Amino acid sequence: MKDRIRVREDRLLSKGWSELRSVTFDYHRRDGDWQTMTREVYDRGHGAVILPYDPVRGTVLLIRQFRYAAYVAGYTTPMIEAVAGLLDDTSPEETIRREAEEEAGCRIGEARKVFESFMSPGSVTERLTFFVAPYSAADRVGAGGGLVAEGEDIEVLEPTLDEALAMVGDGRIVDAKTIMLLQYAKLNGLVG
Repeated sequence: MKDRIRVREDRLLSKGWSELRSVTFDYHRRDGDWQTMTREVYDRGHGAVILPYDPVRGTVLLIRQFRYAAYVAGYTTPMIEAVAGLLDDTSPEETIRREAEEEAGCRIGEARKVFESFMSPGSVTERLTFFVAPYSAADRVGAGGGLVAEGEDIEVLEPTLDEALAMVGDGRIVDAKTIMLLQYAKLNGLVG
């Protein structure tokens, strides 16, 4: 594929919490022609996400938190999500363990990687690694809530899998990574 891309210009537009670049490149089309395109690329690093599930009680561990970008787009309530975080120079598994304890107050045992996905590949470089892990009430080692220093104000939720899927159906859960993991849990019979 590299022989089909020729970068003409790569300009840094913004560097704050993440990086925004404008890239002009030539793309060698399947029909043999070259086409020049310009795209903005948002790079915030890669992340990991986990859905803890209790196979005995039939519950899943989710969080609810305010997301400004969703708010600006018209979603005015805090979002219900699976626990997730940026890798920050750690492995995906280390990340989900850290985030599960910080955000949901849950110590994760044996986590299983289920897939990887680009969530918005037209403009965002982030690739998420998805995990599931069983948990029990005994694994709840703290209140969760996130880190104030990171601007987190997180509420921990523990619905049944069927209740969480109903929240997808009625629009209370609109986060793609969470929907994907809930569907994975249902399709693979992770809870009884």
